[in-house]
Amino acid sequence: MRILGIDPGLQVAGFGVVDVEGSQLNYVASGTIKTTHLARSDLPARLKVLFDGVREVVQRYQPDVASVEIVFVNVNPQATLLLGQARGACITGLVSSDLPVAEYTALQMKKAVAGYGKAGKAEVQQMVMRLLRLPSLPGKDAADALGLAITHAHVGRSAAILAAATALNPNSSASYKAGRHY
Repeated sequence: MRILGIDPGLQVAGFGVVDVEGSQLNYVASGTIKTTHLARSDLPARLKVLFDGVREVVQRYQPDVASVEIVFVNVNPQATLLLGQARGACITGLVSSDLPVAEYTALQMKKAVAGYGKAGKAEVQQMVMRLLRLPSLPGKDAADALGLAITHAHVGRSAAILAAATALNPNSSASYKAGRHY
C-alpha cells in the first residue's frame, strides 16, 4: 500500500510518500509545496497553488490513501482560520483525486513516530530518518508529512486487525476509530 502524508500549511505544505509491505516501511518521496512566491494578501491564489500541488503529487506518486494533520486551535484565531483554509485546499485536492483521507492530530503522529506525544520537530525528524532508513534528516515539513504516513501505516494495520477481530465476533460492541476518515 502506498500512503501519502500531508502536513498542511499556508506558506509551506509538506508531503511524504511511503510504501508499506507487511511491517516494512519504504521511503518513496517527500518535499514541500510552497506559496511564498505569492503575495500574502492573495489568499485565493495561494489556496490554488496548494490544491494544484497536492493533485500533482497524487498524480505523480499514485498513492492508495492519504493522511492529513488535524489543525489545532491556535492562540491567534486569524492564523487558525488561514491554516484551516490551507488544510481544506489540501483535503479537497486529495478527495477530488478520489483518495480516501484519514486525519491524525500532531499528538497522535508524534506518539506513533517518536513514542512521545510532545516530541519536538528535531525528534520527529530523527525518528523518521531512522524508521525509513534515510541517509540524512528530512526537512521539518516533509518529516511531519512522512510521520503522518508512518502513523497511518501503523494505525491502519492495527485498525485492520481490530476490524477483523470484531467481524469474527458479531456480538462484540467494540468500535475503533483511530482518526477521522473520509
